[in-house]
Amino acid sequence: MRVIKPSIFPAGVCAAFSTRIGGVSPPPLGMNLSDRVGDDPERVKKNREIFFGGLGISVDRLAIPGQVHGMTIAKATLPGHYPKTDALITDRRDVYLCVSAADCVPIIMYDPIRRVAASVHAGWRGTAAGIASAAIGALTTEFGSDPSDIYAYIGPSASECCYVVGQEVAERFPTDFIRRREDTLFVDLKGANCRLLIDAGLGARRIEISPFCTISDAHLFHSHRRDGNRAGRMMGVIGLTA
Repeated sequence: MRVIKPSIFPAGVCAAFSTRIGGVSPPPLGMNLSDRVGDDPERVKKNREIFFGGLGISVDRLAIPGQVHGMTIAKATLPGHYPKTDALITDRRDVYLCVSAADCVPIIMYDPIRRVAASVHAGWRGTAAGIASAAIGALTTEFGSDPSDIYAYIGPSASECCYVVGQEVAERFPTDFIRRREDTLFVDLKGANCRLLIDAGLGARRIEISPFCTISDAHLFHSHRRDGNRAGRMMGVIGLTA
């Protein structure tokens, strides 16, 4: 098993992302952590036990969003499933916020002053709608966070090298996040989300952006755009530990 761990967060939080390496599911699923891609439920359960157990997290303490490419943000006071949500926030020490990904941008956040955390699923729709900045707003409204105190990690996702879009999607983004190669358009979703975080009040030095691309780094990551229905899903997690 290989795990990606952010380096941006100060002490007091557990934060990590899975890869496709390891797990008990047959190829190409490997370390698939989603129960919505046709994988055997018992294998998914075992994979989650391997990944989260390796982090010292019990699987019954996970808060998992439904991820419907919307703008709903839920306050996770208990573990469990939060349907029709794309972001979770919490101030509970025993609730670990998850975000599933296989090309969309996963973002996790931590405010060490107010001792609160957030997980965000930002596909192109969520990015264009500003879900990352909305999550900052939710931390501010619900817990009194000052955005300048928040740290954020933009996780492994499709990078500008590979995220191909049509004109109708490209028009939803500022031109400085659009790349054109011959007749093909690409969107820099990581950069767009970083801008949203900065505009919401985070300092640039408090944001870490994963260099990995889920599409091109095929040995490490699942990718729905690359593998279609054969793709599994990674998960990111963040939870308060002190």
